[in-house]
Amino acid sequence: MKSEYHFRFEDLQVYQKSIDFGEIVNTLVKKFPREERFELTTQFKRASDSIALNIEEGSSGSDKQFHNYLGNAWHSAEECVACSTKARLRNYISFEEDEEVRKHITELSKMITSLRSKISIRIDKK
Repeated sequence: MKSEYHFRFEDLQVYQKSIDFGEIVNTLVKKFPREERFELTTQFKRASDSIALNIEEGSSGSDKQFHNYLGNAWHSAEECVACSTKARLRNYISFEEDEEVRKHITELSKMITSLRSKISIRIDKK
């Protein structure tokens, strides 16, 4: 069901994909053992959610601010690589699940980098 209230940042494909990725991670970490609840589980969820949150937060600011927030989103995506690797090494997720996470992160990272590049060009023209 689509909301009758719409925000401009919701049109960004990178935002939409980052929202989806956060939900993928949320489902994945439900398999983690209970003792990880306040450790790797929380860190992985926060990092994955931070991607979308930084995109949203930066989108309403200046180009320079948006560029910086996209950098934060990119770093959060990279943090998810480490979380996924740790989860695989601890046998919480399979190699295939880790590969799927990496596929999503690679796509998001490329999209974020591309958007940052476009914004950099706008900043340089000012």
